[in-house]
Amino acid sequence: MVSRLSNEKPIVYESEDHHVRTDSSNTEEFSLEPIDHLKIFDYIRYIKDPERPSSLEHLKVLTQDSVEVDNDKSYVRVTFTPTMKHCDMTTIIGLCVRVKLMQSLPVRYKVDIRVAPGTHATEAAVNKLLNDKERVSAALENPYIVEIVDECLSHHLNVA
Repeated sequence: MVSRLSNEKPIVYESEDHHVRTDSSNTEEFSLEPIDHLKIFDYIRYIKDPERPSSLEHLKVLTQDSVEVDNDKSYVRVTFTPTMKHCDMTTIIGLCVRVKLMQSLPVRYKVDIRVAPGTHATEAAVNKLLNDKERVSAALENPYIVEIVDECLSHHLNVA
């Protein structure tokens, strides 16, 4: 899949402890059940890193604190931190998070995916791509990108 690693030796962390919910998704379009940041984190925490067999949580790319939810405005923001400033997979990681949330949340939610400020060399360009529906749609028409995203989402990594 990926021939060269951007970060040869990332730090791998233990999972954060918190209550894991049994409901895997809430895709009912007009569901008014409140969704909190822990539920969002449960949806995305086990996404596999595109370059290695570790979850984004284990690499601290995603943490519980990286998720914000405003149920009154049906708004979710996920801010992720690449493992290095020049990570080649930053856009793919953001696309994985976006696709997983598109599959998991009611459509009424506006989802904003961001690279943490100052953590990536092309932060502004990545943020622009990840939050532009047409650019996301175009990226997801590329079979190579779809293959990587599908692989990252298909691996349910829940071990440290």
